[in-house]
Amino acid sequence: MKVSARNQLSGRITKIVKGATTSHVSIDIGGSTITASITNEAVDDLNLKVGEAATAIIKASDVMVGV
Repeated sequence: MKVSARNQLSGRITKIVKGATTSHVSIDIGGSTITASITNEAVDDLNLKVGEAATAIIKASDVMVGV
């Protein structure tokens, strides 16, 4: 699969928490964890499982930092 997003972080799924319509999928990317909110349907369609390899793909027009 090719995507235009340049920010891709590969790791392993550590947790999947399903809600009423949305799931939170946590991916360990080398000691840090990133969590994506995706639909429950997407979790099922992708057949996501804890322990499997996955890539977090980040596409954003703005990134804000506060101190």
